[in-house]
Parts: sequence; structure tokens; C-alpha cells
Amino acid sequence: MLVLAIDTATKACAVGLCRDGQILAEYKINMGMTHSEGLMPQLEQLLTRTGTTKDDIDLIAVSMGPGSFTGLRIGLATAEAIAYAWHKPLQGVATPLALAYNLPVEGIVLSPVLDAQKGNYYQALYEWQNGEVKELQSVQVVNKEQMLENLALQGKPAVILGECAKIDAAALPDWCRLAPDYLRLPQAAGTALAALKAYDPNAEKEIFGLEPYYIRKSEAEELWEQKYGKQ
Repeated sequence: MLVLAIDTATKACAVGLCRDGQILAEYKINMGMTHSEGLMPQLEQLLTRTGTTKDDIDLIAVSMGPGSFTGLRIGLATAEAIAYAWHKPLQGVATPLALAYNLPVEGIVLSPVLDAQKGNYYQALYEWQNGEVKELQSVQVVNKEQMLENLALQGKPAVILGECAKIDAAALPDWCRLAPDYLRLPQAAGTALAALKAYDPNAEKEIFGLEPYYIRKSEAEELWEQKYGKQ
């Protein structure tokens, strides 16, 4: 099965191709370009350079968040449009789960984090066991102290990855480390692999039925409610 994956949950824009678990190509840009500018050219170049046509694609995978509100909407809208136009199934993937595929190492707790603004993070916990990703904690909104408390409760060495640029590595306890820079941000490969694992060809799915995994309201929504009250 050939999977075309899209990840726009963070400031990095990533697209990739995966066939039966083998990563064929991946194209990621983290240069501050808006996803509305970069996503379609990246997709076009990925397909052109690999000689891939729409008929070759079996599944569209898209990262569903939590993450950037605008980025997630752009990625999902693009994935839906492609799936609809090409008559392909669409599989959504939680962004923290896709991040866990960056480090398929057993014996450590993986803590994907994404910026939730105002000093907070979206945090989930995973562990690789017998070649499978196991969820230890579903996504929570936490501050830095709560993040480390959740990790300490697992009683194992831990690695933090994702949007962790504001986390001081020197201030972490000796059982916790930051992932290397090149493995921190989401990769389309992880989105593709997670989608391939989750996809059920026999399940009936609506192409336009997916909703981004926001967890909390956007700042614009919060400001609106403060000014005008809940509707």
C-alpha cells in the first residue's frame, strides 16, 4: 500500500511517501514559510521527483493535531480535497502518536510535546513495546512542572521531543533528555507509518468527516468569548 502523508501541525511543513512500511521519500521545510504557500508546491515536487501519479496512491494520511490551529486546517483541507478528487481513502493521525515514530526505541518513555501557548504544552506519553507503540498517557495540557511530574510517575528514562525549543536541557533531571534537533519535529514518515497501522480498509469513512484534534479553543475564540460571552 502506497501512502501519501501530510503534516502541517507545527511550523514545519512535511509531506512523504511510504510503501508497505518503507519510506520512499520525504520533503520537510522549516523555514518560516506559511503552509498555504509551501504545501502544494512540496506535494507537486514530491510526486514529480518520485514519478508518482494519483493512480499509484492507495491512502492519504494527515496529521490531526493538537498543534497550530491554522496549520491543521490547511493540512486537513488539502488532504480532504486530494482524497475527494482522487477518490482515495483518508486516514487521520494524532500528531503526538506520529512523533512517537521518530524514535522507535524500547526501554524509554517518549514524551511528544506541542506548544499550547501561554507557557503550556500538549503532552502525551508513549512507549515502544515488542515493536508496537503503546500509549501510556493521552494528551493533556500541562505546564513544564506538570510535564516532568507525569514523566517521573512512569519510573523510566524519558525523552522529550516535539516543540521543545523553550525547554532548558540543562535543567532537566538526569533521567530525562531532549531528543536530537533533527528528530524533534513531526516527520511525514511518522504520519504515514501511524496511518498505515491504523487504517482499516473495511471501515466506512466519510472523507469530510474528520475534525482537527484541538483540545482547547483558539486564542481568537477565547478573546471573543471574553468580549461577547458564550453563544
